[in-house]
Amino acid sequence: MPAPKQGHGRLHYELTGRGAPVLFIQGVGAAGDGWKPQTDALAGEFQTLRFDHRGIGRSVPGPVSIEAMAADARALMDAAGWESAHVVGHSMGGVIAQQLALDHPRRVRSLALLCTFARGAQGVRVTPKIMWLGLRTRIGTRAMRRRAMLEMIFPAAYLRTMDGRELAARCGAFFGRDLADSPPILMQQLRAMGRHDVSARLGELSSIPSLVISAEHDPIALPAFGRELAERLGNAAFEAIPGASHAVVINEAGLINDRLRRFWQKVEAGRAGAP
Repeated sequence: MPAPKQGHGRLHYELTGRGAPVLFIQGVGAAGDGWKPQTDALAGEFQTLRFDHRGIGRSVPGPVSIEAMAADARALMDAAGWESAHVVGHSMGGVIAQQLALDHPRRVRSLALLCTFARGAQGVRVTPKIMWLGLRTRIGTRAMRRRAMLEMIFPAAYLRTMDGRELAARCGAFFGRDLADSPPILMQQLRAMGRHDVSARLGELSSIPSLVISAEHDPIALPAFGRELAERLGNAAFEAIPGASHAVVINEAGLINDRLRRFWQKVEAGRAGAP
């Protein structure tokens, strides 16, 4: 369903399930359907909202900044009629979630920050591995570019067990694009994230229950970045998933869903017991 007009465009979102509200915020270059392994599994217990960022999937383009995308997320909460919600962000989505919480702390019941960072620049740093994989996503045949993208987000051990073409097609549906393509919005999002740094303010969020999850083999959001984020938040649990990489929400969906479910149940129990 389309959301009310926000900024310079309209946002596509999907609202499903019943129960405590949960807002899912996606990362760079991925459509909201990238959260389907979570929203499909959790909709029996929670009301979930996933959406396409401006310029991605079925949403209309608009100026790209972390602040603007956080405002989009808040507008979608308004559209859903939510006074507050649990907020989940992956990669850039985690950076957006932090900004949303800083802008509207009373509207955030909890933060679940997956494969993300305290400072946006950490997510756009250039290392030999990232440079090599990034180059391979832009040159060669379409099959070669898809394979490079898979290698960037999944652990090697997992890829050895999978049919690469089938996995690329499945991820293409989640991302809302062929993995061989790199639309201009990707670079706009990366630039916006690289400029964003609210790390000095994260202590302001210490009253919000937070869960930070990293992946052991993630070349983009190193576990050290997740640990730093948890320390800066001050009231966050931290976990690094062994053997996983950046797309942990896809190939370790059952584990992630279990962690999220137990975290939200605990937070909701605390809310019910509060005076």
